[in-house]
Amino acid sequence: MQLGMIGLGRMGANMVRRLMGDGHTCVVHDTQPEQVAALAAEGATGAPSLQALVDSLEAPRDIWIMVPAGHVDGLLATLADLMDPGDLLIDGGNSHYQEAIRRSGALSKRGLHYMDVGTSGGVWGLERGYCLMVGGDSEDFSRLEPVFSTLAPGSEAAPAIAARKQRGGSAEEGYLHCGPHGAGHFVKMIHNGIEYGAMAAYAEGLQVLAGANVGKDVSSGADAPAHLTHPEHYRYDFDLADITEVWRRGSVIGSWLLDLTAEALARDPALSGFSEQVKDSGEGRWTVQAAVDEGVPAHVLTAALYERFGSRGNADFANRVLSAMRFGFGGHSEKND
Repeated sequence: MQLGMIGLGRMGANMVRRLMGDGHTCVVHDTQPEQVAALAAEGATGAPSLQALVDSLEAPRDIWIMVPAGHVDGLLATLADLMDPGDLLIDGGNSHYQEAIRRSGALSKRGLHYMDVGTSGGVWGLERGYCLMVGGDSEDFSRLEPVFSTLAPGSEAAPAIAARKQRGGSAEEGYLHCGPHGAGHFVKMIHNGIEYGAMAAYAEGLQVLAGANVGKDVSSGADAPAHLTHPEHYRYDFDLADITEVWRRGSVIGSWLLDLTAEALARDPALSGFSEQVKDSGEGRWTVQAAVDEGVPAHVLTAALYERFGSRGNADFANRVLSAMRFGFGGHSEKND
């Protein structure tokens, strides 16, 4: 198939490479001309402008955009003026699912088709493939299946489940039509919310292991922390690189996230090259809001989101308030603890 791709960052460029590797033809555009030139050198058709990209595609046109959520509306408005009824626009970024519903309605009034495709795979997608969660009309999904099939990891990416033998379907290939407009981004939103929670669980568990030597210095004459009644129980120096490595083999908590963690610890056991601040890109907040709207208790996902807020110093004033109250009612000076 022929596909236009706008946004050639960490994911978009490799998606184009994966598509071209399977025989698809791609017309590409980015605000960075060097990104366009690099892919043009590999066989894509480079477009210096949005008009040039539209003009290079055969009708009905299929254009996939991989840009930050804040740039989607402006880009769609520009493209809508350049495209013809029957053309299809695909948002593969992390937009809010409610925006997908709104955008599909606005574009439909102009005769344009729209799909929201939650895309997971990160910088490893070229090699591993991309998990695709698709929202939109079933007819559009069917027409774009050759593209989805190429981008997806394929059935060999995970062991087959015997109970699914009678179900079939594309989920086993790594792509799924999740429902009407907005469904793809809704499923991706929850996917990323779960990701926050899983990452926090690994991080907190490893922090407990890292602190398991808190009682070690007591034997050399140092005072034990006030809260530690049995310092002799905490005199372990665990090798976290080895622990995460052994967990990768046969453990029920094995995962790709654990693989990545083990690799990072093997390279730098203290993780000194990484910041203590962890950003959130929006999906965690949207997940928690959806849980509130549905009346669903999402304790872990909410705590994981708040943990990221705290990592960026957003709790510093609250912590000073706590310290002030402790001093006020009990004379506790945190500097002396």
